[in-house]
Amino acid sequence: MSRFRGRLIPRFLVLSKPYLVSEEKWRARGLLTLLVVLMLANTAATVLLNQQAGEFSSALAARESDRYWRSIYFTIGLVVIAVPVYGFYYYVRDKLTIYWRRWMTTHYLEQYFNNTAYYKLAFSADIDNPDQRLAEDINSFTRQSIYFLLIFTEMLLQLIAFCGVLWSISRGLVFFILVYAASGTLVTVFLFGRPLVGLNFFQLRREADFRFSLVRIRENAESIAFYRGEERESKYVGNRFAEVFANFNRLVNWQLFLNLFEYTYKSATLIIPGILLAPQVMSGDLEIGSVVQATGAFAAIFAALNVVVDKFDNLSLFAAGVNRLDRFAKSLDSATAPPGDDRERIQTLEEPRIALEQLSLNTPDYKRKLVTDLSMELEAGGGLLIVGASGGGKSSLLRAVAGLWNAGTGSVIRPPLEEMLFLPQRPYMIIGSLREQLLYPDNNKKVTDEEFQQVLEKVNLPHLIERCGGLDVEADWGKTLSLGEQQRLAFARVLLTEKKYVILDEATSALDEKNEAELYAALQATGTTVISVSHRPQVAKYHSHVLVLIDSDTWQLQTATEYAAESSLEPVGEVQYSAVDTGGVKDVQTQNH
Repeated sequence: MSRFRGRLIPRFLVLSKPYLVSEEKWRARGLLTLLVVLMLANTAATVLLNQQAGEFSSALAARESDRYWRSIYFTIGLVVIAVPVYGFYYYVRDKLTIYWRRWMTTHYLEQYFNNTAYYKLAFSADIDNPDQRLAEDINSFTRQSIYFLLIFTEMLLQLIAFCGVLWSISRGLVFFILVYAASGTLVTVFLFGRPLVGLNFFQLRREADFRFSLVRIRENAESIAFYRGEERESKYVGNRFAEVFANFNRLVNWQLFLNLFEYTYKSATLIIPGILLAPQVMSGDLEIGSVVQATGAFAAIFAALNVVVDKFDNLSLFAAGVNRLDRFAKSLDSATAPPGDDRERIQTLEEPRIALEQLSLNTPDYKRKLVTDLSMELEAGGGLLIVGASGGGKSSLLRAVAGLWNAGTGSVIRPPLEEMLFLPQRPYMIIGSLREQLLYPDNNKKVTDEEFQQVLEKVNLPHLIERCGGLDVEADWGKTLSLGEQQRLAFARVLLTEKKYVILDEATSALDEKNEAELYAALQATGTTVISVSHRPQVAKYHSHVLVLIDSDTWQLQTATEYAAESSLEPVGEVQYSAVDTGGVKDVQTQNH
């Protein structure tokens, strides 16, 4: 019992309190109050029906016709009133549940997308399957919370009401049922509590892992088919299901012992009232109706006191869900809160320029240094190409500029993110129409169909609208378009959104040199400030300067002309780019440590 009181109840209160004090507090409190009133009416009806069952049983035994029919008519009237109360009780319960789920889901989604928490949690080993916690754990929490809250409240009211009835018939039965129920609850919680809560927690996790492994197969079906990786993937998914099966098998074994105990424990209560009251009935001190009434009251009190034992399998599952949701809530708070440690962090300043000042960049876990003491400034209209060995920190430097990584020292000076657009190697294809794809992330921008067509022609996708059936047709674009077409579509986004600063991370890796040249030329014509990461040295001609990351302590910043000469590339002069002549990057230097 202490496990539930010490862990479950505080966590439940932390998770449930925000809704009751939120902007929807009056609706929440009103529905909850109405639910309690209906519960009181429901409990009163149950007590009166039990009383009338004893009354007309005694009337029948005594052959008192008038007394019998009065009781029957009263019972019918009571049922007429109780039925709508009973139905409306569950209606209000379900309404409160769905409103609570809506509020909690909206609340956690706001946190999930705030301060790129979704990105940070993707690298967290503490949180598995955040999608399940948002979709299923919140749904389960709200439904089960209302369910158990009502169960325990109803049982408390039932306990108070029927104790009075049973006390008036047999005080010995009251004392017996209190001791008997307490003993059964203690045995259940201490003997079965810890293993069942732990197994249910891991069952939720194993099920989520198994489902996610199947989602990965669907999302990467083509790659797996090309690799002929069915055997490996089948084995991996099979192993995930084997973990589901093994954990559930252990859960079933423990549930067997719990069920055996519960059935034996509850079955004994069927004969106990009759055994204890039989001498009084035989001596004529009690009517047979009183025995019927006492048996009903005894069963109701036992059910109230036995709720933990009776609902323990569901309660252990609920406790596991509360634990998962509590961890998720704390992880969201950590992801959106300022760092709590004493480590130095990269400072990000918003100005109408891009500059790095004495920047030293580490991996988020501080286990590896990627760049040391880098200083440079990129003027508006300039272009910077970042090159270096794979894993040398090129993409990580872009993450620092975007504010996704801040492990290190120094400063990143950049414009507001609203003025920048980042293109990764594999473009993100949203769920939506072709029109929404082209305008992402600013779907409110007004663009004519003719402008869409013109832009698509610039990126060498002139027939895409016709091929897809129109701008407003929705499709699975990640499967409809090849990676090269997706990259060209991403460049179309750049041309349509007209951002002043564009960051390209291997954004043309799937294209041939002709398409790559045409895309860079179209981007160059807009006067956009560009930072690119690429393994293709010929891309240098579309930039004013090149940053070479040699190793974690050594970097070199030089003009594109110098880089082309050293690399024996096509002269930069063949591409007209004003930033080369105006010195698009300041502080050209080589840094060694």
